[in-house]
Amino acid sequence: MDAVRGESVVVRAALLRMRRSGLLPVAFGGLVPVTAAQGQQQAPGRVFRITELSGTGTDSLRGLAITTGNGLGGKALAMARPYAVTDYRSSRVISHEYDAAVAAEGLRSVLAVPIVVHRRVRGVLYGALRQPYVLGDRPLSVAQDAVRELEQALAVRDEAHRLLSYAHQPLGGDRRAWEQVREAHAELRALAGRIADVHLRQELLTACARLAAASGPEAAPQPTAAPAVPAAHLTPRELDVLASVASGATNAMAASRLRLRPETVKSYLRSAMRKLGAHTRLEAVVAARRAGLLP
Repeated sequence: MDAVRGESVVVRAALLRMRRSGLLPVAFGGLVPVTAAQGQQQAPGRVFRITELSGTGTDSLRGLAITTGNGLGGKALAMARPYAVTDYRSSRVISHEYDAAVAAEGLRSVLAVPIVVHRRVRGVLYGALRQPYVLGDRPLSVAQDAVRELEQALAVRDEAHRLLSYAHQPLGGDRRAWEQVREAHAELRALAGRIADVHLRQELLTACARLAAASGPEAAPQPTAAPAVPAAHLTPRELDVLASVASGATNAMAASRLRLRPETVKSYLRSAMRKLGAHTRLEAVVAARRAGLLP
């Protein structure tokens, strides 16, 4: 349910962006359902429900099940491309299974833009007017921009849930498994900074803390006489950089992953090394592991 609520938030944000343009006063849409376990569409490309409404005056569209090929949205879903009609009820290029709901809301000109993530159609956003008007390039561009932003947000959420599902698996003692754990930890920290959903971001950071607190036979090898390392107060960005370095990333790779400049990565790394009393990258990583900051 949390994943569904999070998706609703990003869909509503896209609808509001469409309406703020002033060109599409009514906006609505929905996503094809996915299974929580596998992140796959339950019925790929077959049906979705209109779940989010913005600027509507009735609930006639809420919960409406749109089937592939039917109506304007079903056509956009089937063909994976935008479509628009000047007058919905008299259009000859679409079927009319949903005329009653559209008429109850008083809509005339409507456009539909498919949401495509990883080459899979995940749903449709609509923009509409209550007058018959040719929807040209400007309103279509506004809708497509909103959909592109939504697609990026959904792609990030998909990746976050993929990593979370891995992070929640039981941790074994296999060396290769721990390398994967460290890579997942670094990616989770990098993604957390790009997540607008407060609850999902906290879930990512909680998973990071769980991975960092876990231990394995080779998680943090220590010399026999090595003293205990006090926990250093690293900033979130310092820890992000150190996590990337611990997963084997170069400064350039860490900069790309974290969307930072390479010089900024170097600065964070130097600061982390100083706080950890380390003279090299490897010493900093080992010290952070001993302090329970990294897996």
